[in-house]
Amino acid sequence: MFKKYRILKWVSIFFLCLIVAIVSFGLWFKSLIPPRDVKIESTLVENLPYLSEDVVPFRGKILAVVTSTAVMGDTDKTTGYELSELARAYYTFQANGFEVDIASPKGGNPPVVIDDEDMGAYDFAFLNDSIAQYKTKHTIKLENVVPEDYEAIFFAGGKGAMFDFPDDMTIQSIVKDYYQSGKVIGAVCHGPAALVNVTLDNGRPLLEQKSVSGFTNKEELLLIAEAKSIFPFLLQDKMVKQGARFNEGPMYLEKISQDKNLITGQNPWSTWRLAESMISQLGYRPKHREITDEENAIQILSIYEAAGKEKARKMIETMLVKEKKPVDRVLIAKHGLLAAMKGEVGQFYHLIRLVSFAKKCESKYADI
Repeated sequence: MFKKYRILKWVSIFFLCLIVAIVSFGLWFKSLIPPRDVKIESTLVENLPYLSEDVVPFRGKILAVVTSTAVMGDTDKTTGYELSELARAYYTFQANGFEVDIASPKGGNPPVVIDDEDMGAYDFAFLNDSIAQYKTKHTIKLENVVPEDYEAIFFAGGKGAMFDFPDDMTIQSIVKDYYQSGKVIGAVCHGPAALVNVTLDNGRPLLEQKSVSGFTNKEELLLIAEAKSIFPFLLQDKMVKQGARFNEGPMYLEKISQDKNLITGQNPWSTWRLAESMISQLGYRPKHREITDEENAIQILSIYEAAGKEKARKMIETMLVKEKKPVDRVLIAKHGLLAAMKGEVGQFYHLIRLVSFAKKCESKYADI
């Protein structure tokens, strides 16, 4: 009896210590995350120098296309277009002298996905922009688009694009004509679903032997384990099946591919670079833009993936202390949690330590 009591006592002590450790870690982890700046939600276009200063003269028009799909297949999972992907491309085009029209397969007011945790100044400015909001709530029905009016076309992502982009005949016609005439085509994340069924005049698939990027199988299946049964196909698989040379970058980090006038991006974090690459392909040098804290965090994560934690630490110190650039600590922490979801305990530990180091560097910068 005494032995049994002693075992229960030590088991109780173990679980008590475990609970204390978990709570302590949670409090420490929470301390690494900076409080949200509520003022960012009131950002206006005139608050952003990229848009309000050194205005570029009118150069033409670009058509942005978003999905009309509100539900994923036969499920009850809601979807739509990703606001951040549309907003950041929209403002890149606008800042570089292009007026942007927005279209969707059904026209009207398409469903939108707004991820509060990923929202930045430009995303909130987009929500507060009466002209942009009018365009998103009154999108042009694709069959009413006049393709000759535009210099380029951009397909925003959002999982809904997997359902209505591939078989839309208007999309196929515009993409084919634009590609063959040398006009610029851009697509990000799930947006490349618009390209998978396009056939050129020579009878060959548009994607055949093209270097492309898009949302990867790993990215899709990590967040939606049943994706194979929900979607009509996995985007990476479909693009490869059409003969594409798929360029897969690290999960949830910036990656774009350019094959002449066809420019594609892997995920939402590729939007800025993709849009500016479209401007370059149109024959213009992209207007100078202050790199966002999110993009700086992506650079750090990319260095971590390629060269390890010490190189990443040096980049953090250089950015925060020497160059006084902002870094999105939350995004680095999210990648740590993603590592934990994948069972990569060591990577989780290293990334959380990087977040802690970034916090220390910010404190050091504040004291300078």
